[in-house]
Order: sequence, then structure tokens, then C-alpha cells
Amino acid sequence: MGATSRDHDERRDAERDHDADLDEDVEPVTDRVHDNSWSANLEKPRHAERRDLVIEQAKQAVEHTASGNHVNLVTHGDHGHPETYLFAAIDDAFGESISWEYVEQCGCGGHVTRVHVA
Repeated sequence: MGATSRDHDERRDAERDHDADLDEDVEPVTDRVHDNSWSANLEKPRHAERRDLVIEQAKQAVEHTASGNHVNLVTHGDHGHPETYLFAAIDDAFGESISWEYVEQCGCGGHVTRVHVA
């Protein structure tokens, strides 16, 4: 089933809310909606320092992924396995409009979680 205009409006409103939650000096994870599968790099030094930033930018990445595609959330290893902080946060934010799977731990210690957008 395709997304409706209302779905896109709600997603855009949610994007604005998340953008407002981040510090002004923090570069956004992306500046466009991806109509393809892509990866969001949440492993930068600023991500190691702030778990809340990882969660907010993971939500932004999902919001910026068009229906029918997925985003690989590559999270910093300093926060441990994403099951301890990320999975519930994205479930709470998106419910049944997404599904996710843990892919692997990278050689650098980070973790990859694939989020499919319905």
C-alpha cells in the first residue's frame, strides 16, 4: 500500500520536531529524502559523546527514507549493542510503519541496524 499525502505531511512535521531537538551546531545526518536504500553514519566522534544524538539522528534518518527502501544505521561502538537503547526508541517512534533487523558488528566496533520503511 502506498503512502498518502497525509502520511507525508505527518512525516514532514515529525522531521521538523526532530530537527528542533538537536543543537544548532550539530550537522544533520542528511539533508534530503532518500528514494533509495542508504547508510547513515552515526559513528562520528560527536556520536560517541552523545547517545541522545545517535537516537535523534537515527530517527531523522528513518524519516528521510522513502517508503519501500531501507536505511542502514551505523552506530558508534561506545554505546554498545543497539538493542540496549536504539531498538525500542525507533519502535516507539515509528511503530508498524517500519521493521528493523540487526545486521552485524563492524570491525571498528560499531553496529549496523537495517530499518525498512513500509
